[in-house]
Amino acid sequence: MDNKQKLQDGLQKLGLELSTPQQLLLLEYVSLLKKWNSTYNLTALRDEAMMISHHVLDSLTLLPYVKDAKTLMDVGSGGGMPGIPTAICRPDLQITLLDSNTKKTTFLQQAVIELGLSNVTVASGRVEAMHDKKVDVVTSRAFAELADFIALTKHLLNENGYWAAMKGVYPYEELEHVPADVEVVRVDKLDVPQLDAERHMVVMKPKK
Repeated sequence: MDNKQKLQDGLQKLGLELSTPQQLLLLEYVSLLKKWNSTYNLTALRDEAMMISHHVLDSLTLLPYVKDAKTLMDVGSGGGMPGIPTAICRPDLQITLLDSNTKKTTFLQQAVIELGLSNVTVASGRVEAMHDKKVDVVTSRAFAELADFIALTKHLLNENGYWAAMKGVYPYEELEHVPADVEVVRVDKLDVPQLDAERHMVVMKPKK
């Protein structure tokens, strides 16, 4: 199966209908990741086929959790996961990619330009120093433990904002340390096509 088929097969299993231009952009993103990876160390994966399952399809499991959102911040975005695949699928969603590593934000800026993503801004710096923006959803993939993630990003949520934290195995211990003023709305087991590993989504919101 070539990369194009791998992507189409994965999208079908996720129940996502994307236009041909969107699919081509996702594949272009993967080739940019591969091209820049040797210099910028964006991902441990070297194989494009694995990037499709581990990065693109994995990122797209976020989509059902941001259906009604208008603004999103991807904290510790690294190579742009899950923010860039999400931005390609949801051109109406305003997305901020935040990372403190300037090498990574250099790549992100370049990727945004080359992919023509007018709905994405890249911010370089530490998350606790970001004070000029509030969003509907704060997300991250393997950025920090839940308690730290909450503490570092709480100021970024707008009035009805919530967190969508992407995790690997079920985070039993981390959930025990979620602060008392935060409600865990749901923890869903995710089924990522072509990926033989556990994935979970933790949705949380501040208690009113």
